[in-house]
Formats: sequence, C-alpha cells, structure tokens
Amino acid sequence: MITIEFLITSLIVVLIPGTGVVFTVSTGLVQGRRAGVFAALGCTAGIVPHLLATVLGLAALMHTSAVAFQILKYVGVVYLLYLAYATWKDKSAFAVERTSSRGTATGIIVKAVVLNILNPKLTIFFLAFLPQFVERGASSPLAQLLMLSGVFMAMTFAVFVAYGLLAHAFRRVVIESPRVQSWLRRGFAAAFACLGTELALSER
Repeated sequence: MITIEFLITSLIVVLIPGTGVVFTVSTGLVQGRRAGVFAALGCTAGIVPHLLATVLGLAALMHTSAVAFQILKYVGVVYLLYLAYATWKDKSAFAVERTSSRGTATGIIVKAVVLNILNPKLTIFFLAFLPQFVERGASSPLAQLLMLSGVFMAMTFAVFVAYGLLAHAFRRVVIESPRVQSWLRRGFAAAFACLGTELALSER
C-alpha cells in the first residue's frame, strides 16, 4: 500500500542523479523549459516497460537469465557512450529558442524513452523495490503493484520536471558565458560516459 515509508524511499530514489536526470537537465538547459518537460515525460514513459516487466513477472526471467541481462545492458552502454560522444562533439552555442516543433518534441521524448528502456538495472531495481511495499496476504497484489507503480511514475515526472525547470532558470547565465557552456558540455559528456561505464561494469 501507499505508506510514508514508500513515499520517502521513492522520493530519495527519484532525486538521486542518474541517466534520466542528466538528460533532463541538459535538455532543459540547452533547449529550454518546454523541452525539459518533454524530456521528463519521455524519461517517465521509459520506465513503463520496466514496471510492466516487474508487475507481470518478466523481471524474474531477466534476473535469472544472464544472457538477456548482458545483451540489454551492453546496448544501453553503447547508447550512453553515443550520447557522451555526441554531446562532446556538439560545438554549437546554447541559444534561447522559442520554437518547439512537433518533430523536436517527438525526438526528445523518443530519445528519453530509449535512454531508460536500455537500462536493465531499472527492471532489477523494481523487482527488488516494489514487492517490499505490497501487503502480505493481499487478495490482489497485482492491483497494489499497479498502484505503487503509478505513484512512483507520478513522482518521477514531477521531480524531473522540477530538475528541468531549475536548469532553465540558470539558462541565461550559461548562455552569456562561452566558458561555462564549454565546461557544462564536457560535464554532461563525462556524466553520460561515467554512467555508461558504471552500467558496463555492473555484475547484475
């Protein structure tokens, strides 16, 4: 059930910077507030397959199948390293743009969804995390898991939007300083590379 312990634990988990946070902050900083919201939406949608895998019991299969985990893991590693490379090589200056085409919004959401789908550790995390808050002997554990998943997703979206808006608030300062832009670009690239390396070195 929805308890204070569940809400506090979920908030802590969501607040910890990870691939989704890095992507949302970098998108909100470079492309603006609306783009940050799209990134948050995409990152939230990207955890749906992992939640479904947990709820439907597919996570147990992935947990026991080293091959399935390794394949998904290394696809995710390659994607993270690609993002690191693309961010590092992008020398275009950050600019304030009010245009937000449908294609751009779709592209941001798709990239964010793929980013989280290709992180197999999310499935393993939900497998270990969600069942702890299901009442023992519950008549409908599936309903409770769905409720917990819904709350977690709502919390994820709210926190990620806040991250994106916070990044946007410092946008002008960044735009006025080419040096800050350069260091931020390197920082984002390094963050994606570190996250990819961490995923590559993870055992399970």
